[in-house]
Amino acid sequence: MIDMLKTVTINNIQVPIEGERNLLELANKAGINIPTFCYHSDLSIYGACRLCLVEVKDRGIVASCSTVPEDGMVVKTHTEEIREMRKVAIELMLANHDQNCTLCPKNTHCRLQTLARELGINEVRFKRTFKQQPVDYSSLSLVRDPNKCILCGDCVRACSEIQGVGVLGFAGRGDKSRVVPPFNKSLADVECVNCGLCATVCPVGAITPRDDVDGVWKEINNPEKTVVVQVAPAVRVAIGELFGGSPGSVEMGRITAALKMIGFDQIYDTSFAADMTILEEGTEFIERKTKGERLPQFTSCCPGWVKFAEQFLGDMLPNLSTCKSPQQMFGSVAKKILPEQLGVKKENLVVVSIMPCTAKKFECKQEKFKKDGLYDVDFVLTTQELGRMITEAGIKFADLQPQSLDMPFGFKTGAGVIFGTSGGVTEACLRYAVEKIRGIKLDTFEFQEVRGESDLREAEFDLNGLNIRLAVVYGLNNVKRLIDRIRKGEVYYDLIEVMACPMGCVGGAGQPVCVDWTTRRNRTNGLYRADKMLQLHKSQDNHLLQETYKNYLGEVGGHTAHELLHTDYHNRRRLYGLTMPVLDEAGTPQLRVSVCVGTSCFVRGSQTLLKTIVDFIQDNGLAHIVEVEATFCTENCDRGPTVCVGENLICKATFETVTQSIRKELDRVGVPM
Repeated sequence: MIDMLKTVTINNIQVPIEGERNLLELANKAGINIPTFCYHSDLSIYGACRLCLVEVKDRGIVASCSTVPEDGMVVKTHTEEIREMRKVAIELMLANHDQNCTLCPKNTHCRLQTLARELGINEVRFKRTFKQQPVDYSSLSLVRDPNKCILCGDCVRACSEIQGVGVLGFAGRGDKSRVVPPFNKSLADVECVNCGLCATVCPVGAITPRDDVDGVWKEINNPEKTVVVQVAPAVRVAIGELFGGSPGSVEMGRITAALKMIGFDQIYDTSFAADMTILEEGTEFIERKTKGERLPQFTSCCPGWVKFAEQFLGDMLPNLSTCKSPQQMFGSVAKKILPEQLGVKKENLVVVSIMPCTAKKFECKQEKFKKDGLYDVDFVLTTQELGRMITEAGIKFADLQPQSLDMPFGFKTGAGVIFGTSGGVTEACLRYAVEKIRGIKLDTFEFQEVRGESDLREAEFDLNGLNIRLAVVYGLNNVKRLIDRIRKGEVYYDLIEVMACPMGCVGGAGQPVCVDWTTRRNRTNGLYRADKMLQLHKSQDNHLLQETYKNYLGEVGGHTAHELLHTDYHNRRRLYGLTMPVLDEAGTPQLRVSVCVGTSCFVRGSQTLLKTIVDFIQDNGLAHIVEVEATFCTENCDRGPTVCVGENLICKATFETVTQSIRKELDRVGVPM
C-alpha cells in the first residue's frame, strides 16, 4: 500500500512536504519568496525580525521560520494584513537606522534596502529615533558600524554556533538593545579571529570587511614603487559573480588582464606558493609520522584557524604545521628574490594579495612577518575589493580578453589550485606524500575520499604498511568538538586539515556574499575543473618551483627554507587587557587590585574571593584609594585563583595573602591602615 503524500496548500498551490523544517523552506521550494532577515539554513531558528509572517487557516498569523509544516495546512503569505505588518516592521527599522545608503559599503547589496523597495515603502511614517554611535575601525579585518545594525542577531549566532567564539552578543533592553563585543570593547580588543563570518551573514552594513583599496591605488600611482600582486585560488571562481557571471566560472585570464589594466607591474598566482607549501608541509608531515612526534599535524594555511588555536587551544600549538600560509610564503620569497630580478630596491617593492579572506588582512600585519622594517605582504584586498577596483577603473570585465600570468611565480600545478576548497590541502598533500612514501609515480592524481561537503570527513590509507588516518574539518566550533574527542582518546588522526569558513576559502568572507550551498558547490567544482585543465597536478612536478629551490632556497625543509617559509606560534589566551571595574570611586586610586575571573580561576573560587576583597576595601574606608577590577587570564590557569596587587602577582591566592599584600603596598606608599 502506497502512503498518501503529505501536502500543504500555499497560496492555492499544493506543495508536498519532503523533509522541510519549516513553512519558510517549504514556500521557498515552491518558488514563493517570504522576506526574512534572521533566517539562515546554517543557523538556529531565531524568529526575531517578524518579517516571515504567514497566515495559517484556523491558527492565525505565525512566523513561518518556526512553524513546522503539517499535512493539510492552508497558508497565505501575502494577505493585506501581513503586507501591512511587514511594512510597519521595515519602517520601524528605518526610523532607527542610518539612512545614508549611498555611502554604505552594502549599497545596492543591502537586504533592508531591497525589502524596502520590494514592499513599496516610499516614506517612513514614524518619528526618527536614530542616534549616531561611534564606528569601530579598530580591527585590521572588519569594520563594525552599530548605526546600521537592525538587531537581527545573525552575527551573534554565526559567531557562536558555527565558529564557537562568541565575541558578539546582545546588551541592554528595549530601545537600548544593541549588539556589542564583551564589555562594549572594540573588535581588536576581544577574541575575534577575523574570519568575517559575521560580515557574511549580516544583511545590512553593520559589519563589513575593512577596505584597503585607497592605499593600494596610492602605491600603484607612485612612480617610485613597483607593485606586484598575487591572486589566491578561490578568487578565480568567484570574481565573475560581481559582473554577471556564474559561480564557478574560472576567470584567472580576465583577472590578469584587469590587473594589468589597473596598473600592477607583475601578476602572480598564490597557487605557486601553495605548491611550495605542499613540499614543505608534506615533508614535515612525513618526518613527524615516521618519528611518531607531534601528531596529529594540523594544517596552518587558514589564519582564522591559527588565531583560534593561539587563543583557545594552547596545548595544541606544537601540533600545528610550522609552515607559513601560502600568502606569507609568497611574500617572504617575493621580497627576497624580486628586487634583484626586477631591478628595484626592496623598500620600493610593494606586495599586494587578492584573497577570499578577511583574516588575511590581520595575518599580514603581524610583527613576525616583518623583516628589516618591511612587511612581507603590504596589502590584502578581498575579492569584493578587487571587483570595486575594476569598476573604479572603468573596466568592462566580461569583455576582457584573457592574458597570461608572469613567470616564475605565475606557474602552478592543479594541487596548488585546489587549496581553495575544503579538502584541497589534504588532497594536494596526499598527491605528494603518497609518491614519496611509496617511491613510485602515481597513475592517478585524484583522491575522492577527502572531497565532499560534510563539515567533518575522515579517510584512511595504507601506504606500504604505513597506516595514515586523515580528517578534514571546517567551522571552528566543529574543530573544538573534534579536539575534545582527540583529548579523550576517542579518535586518532595523523593529519587534520582545518578551515574556518564553510566549504573553505570558496566560502570566505571576502568573496561575493553568498549564504547558499549551491554557490559554494559551484565554486568548488570550478576549482576541480581548473585542476583538470592544467597539465600538471602534483606540486613536486612544478619545475619552476624546483628551480626556485635550486637557485634561492636550497633543499626542501632545509635551513634557508625554514628561515623564509616557516614560523612559530604564541599563546594569545583570553582577552588581553580586558578589565571590568568592580570598585572604582571618585578620586585618583593609589593601588589597583585585579582579580582574574577567567574560567579556570572562577572554578577555583575567584568570584567569592573578589567579593571578600571588595568588602574588605569598603569596610576599611579604602574605596577612594584602592581600585578593584575583574580581569581575564594572567596566563597562570593551573595556579588559580590569581590576583594582582599593584605589580605583585599572587597565585593560589587567599583572602589572607591578598589583604596582607594590600597592607604592605599601602604602607609602602605611605597610606596608613
